[in-house]
This record gives sequence, C-alpha cells and structure tokens, in this order.
Amino acid sequence: MSISGILTATLVVGVVGLFIGLFLGIAAIKFKVEVDEKEEAVLAVLPGNNCGGCGYAGCSGLAAAIAKGEAPVNGCPVGGEAVGEKVAQIMGVEAEKGVRKVAFVACNGTCEKAKTDYEYTGITDCRMLSFVPNGGAKSCNYGCLGYGSCVEACPFDAIHIVNGVALVDKEACKACGKCVAACPKHLISLVPYDAKYMVACENKDKGADTMKVCETGCIGCQLCKKNCPADAITIDSFNATIDGEKCIGCGLCAENCPKKIIVKH
Repeated sequence: MSISGILTATLVVGVVGLFIGLFLGIAAIKFKVEVDEKEEAVLAVLPGNNCGGCGYAGCSGLAAAIAKGEAPVNGCPVGGEAVGEKVAQIMGVEAEKGVRKVAFVACNGTCEKAKTDYEYTGITDCRMLSFVPNGGAKSCNYGCLGYGSCVEACPFDAIHIVNGVALVDKEACKACGKCVAACPKHLISLVPYDAKYMVACENKDKGADTMKVCETGCIGCQLCKKNCPADAITIDSFNATIDGEKCIGCGLCAENCPKKIIVKH
C-alpha cells in the first residue's frame, strides 16, 4: 500500500471517529437524565437489602419515592428508626416515631401436639401442598405445614422450622414481610415488637372439632376473656384475639387458658 493510501485511510478513520465522538457527545447532552441529589443521598443511607418490605421493588424505588414525597422518610422497615432519622435529615423534615414490628407465627401445633392424617412424601414446599389431599398431612387445616417456604423467603435468616412449626427470631427479624407473603395458610403477620401476649392459633372451628386435630388449639372457651381485667380479648369464630393497645401484660389470660395457646411474645 502506498503512503497516500495509508494517509487517506488514516484521515477517513479520524473523520469517522470525530463524527462518532461528536454524535455521542450531543446525544449525551440531549438525552441526559437529571439525577436528584436527594434521591442519591437517600439511596446511599438505605441498607441495600432490596427486600421489598417497604412496598417498592427495591431500595432505589423507595429512595425515588421518598425524594418525590410519595413515601415516608421512615419507610424502610429494615433500617428502622436509625435509618429513618438519617433520611429525615437529608429531606429536611422531622422523622416520625415508628413502631418496630416483627413477624409472628400463629400456630403452636408442634409434632407432638398436632395430629396428622397421613405421612407425606414429596416436594417440601408449603405452597405446593394445596395440590395434595386435605392441603397437607396435618389434620388441622389452619396449622403450620412446617416445610419452610417462609424460611426460604426470609433474607435475614430470622425464621426457622422448630419441631414442625415456624419460629421467628425477634431480634433478627426486620419485618420485611416476605415470610408473610410466602405462607399459604396466612399464619404469619407483622405485630409490634413489644406486644405482650399473643394467641398462637388461627383455628376457627368449634372447640370439639379443634380438639380432635390438635391438643393445643384455641377452643373459644372464653376463659381468657372472662379473666382479662382490661377487656382486651374478643372471641370471634371460636378463636381468641388480643387487642395489643388494651393489653396490660398481666398474663392472666395465659394462666387461665386450658390449652396454653396464649404465649408471651
């Protein structure tokens, strides 16, 4: 190749490169996405778990919503009050005092206490048991199936299967709600961390029917309600419910429960 050919090729490549550079530069200016500095600052202090417990797809979604004023500054359940205060400082507002919550499993039907209809052998996934007879081997249709779909869903290793029933570690739980969504029996709920007493049963059958399937199921006997000095207990569909705001933590309900299904939280 001659010198003139090399120079021509070099010139062409240079002109093309210059053209592409100018095009990319103009495109970058024209299609530039403005970054909200507050959004970036909020995102930087969020824990980055992307658990979805805030109701958004991830931490970036929550940060964007907070920056736009569409979500509260303490909207991150994982970060809690400490992160909420940092976000409030960034947004220039006062952080509202939030109530720390944790997951609670409303079942105490362990292997010894809950009866079974048959021995199940198959996929160990609670969500799949809706396809098997009676919704699973456990005789109580309201009971924890114990196959750990909630355990797999928890990103914080805060819930485990103990003796056939899911048990939450209050200190490790961040109230992200993933276990709540994963439980096909709807036995898991988010309750205040400092709740005093809880009813660990969701069985709504008549007492006689409940006793046939579980030794520790709530039978709706109303002894807890009759002995509560704060009128904090109601009975609905043969199942007791404790009003946490009224409960004074005296423990008389637990002492008088014949099935010992009311537990200290």
